[in-house]
Amino acid sequence: MRDVSSTTRVGIIGAGNVAARHADVLSGFPDVVIAGIADVDPLKAEALAARHGVPAYDGHAGLLEAGRLDAVYVCVPPFAHGKPEQDVLSCNLPIFVEKPLALDLTTAENIASEIQRRGLPSAVGHHWRYLDVLDRARDLLADRPVRLALGHWLDKVPPVGWWLDPARSGGQVVEQAVHVLDLARVLVGEVTMVHAVPAAPAAPAAPGGDGAAGAAGEVDRAVAAVLSFAGGATGTLATTSLLRHKHRAGLEVYADGVALELTETSLTVNGGEVVEDAGRAKTLVDRAFVDAVRGADGDVRVPYAEALRTHRVALALARSAAEGRPVTLDD
Repeated sequence: MRDVSSTTRVGIIGAGNVAARHADVLSGFPDVVIAGIADVDPLKAEALAARHGVPAYDGHAGLLEAGRLDAVYVCVPPFAHGKPEQDVLSCNLPIFVEKPLALDLTTAENIASEIQRRGLPSAVGHHWRYLDVLDRARDLLADRPVRLALGHWLDKVPPVGWWLDPARSGGQVVEQAVHVLDLARVLVGEVTMVHAVPAAPAAPAAPGGDGAAGAAGEVDRAVAAVLSFAGGATGTLATTSLLRHKHRAGLEVYADGVALELTETSLTVNGGEVVEDAGRAKTLVDRAFVDAVRGADGDVRVPYAEALRTHRVALALARSAAEGRPVTLDD
């Protein structure tokens, strides 16, 4: 058991929207204190730190050097993963990492190895694993293996400057639809082969247009993929960022006599009954990690090593789309 005082001191690296959400949740726990917030953009760090009355740092080094931390959240863009995690682990601190884990596999594998070597608590922000409706779906599928899975993430471009650059975001499958892939692994099983086909970039927008249809050099704005699962199921994943709002994001699964559609907010059973989720997932994922840091039996459902399995699937899909060929997960 780690030597953690009655109050758990948490540092946060990153000050974007997701970091702010975690900060709001953590600040509501009576046994947690946010010790500081760091970001390469000092104004963002200062703004979020001011909301919580804590110190701000213009980089994660200052946060770690200040010490007196029990755990650290790493909530940075895809391209910024790697050094923050390794520096946190070098301080022998438990770590919570927001998805996606990285732009590549090597960075994530090196982090996973270091976490394992040090035997530290870890968690990744796949909060969909904490949906009440996911537990209900698993109960309904007991003894009925899924044979068909249809995943989708049909949305808009997020309001961050780096997202349309594939060298910074990794693309929509890696940055967004990884949530759906994680659900598929839970309800269907491990993925063995993927074949992703991207839509061709559209022609440049006419003068006065907004260029919503995408352009060469951007992330794929629409992708359709086929997936094979180890248990014999087949599936598809469809993604697009061409819309003006989130239209649909979730997973449909079909088994003998059962049709389920799961989203972040609800479960639809056999096209009729709709079960609304209790909306606790984003709180439960943080509570489970804090409990694990404190030495309790924290319900951490996605430690880093588990998230790495989902990350491999997302990267295989990105590779398939780029290379124009099927990719097996042991390639």
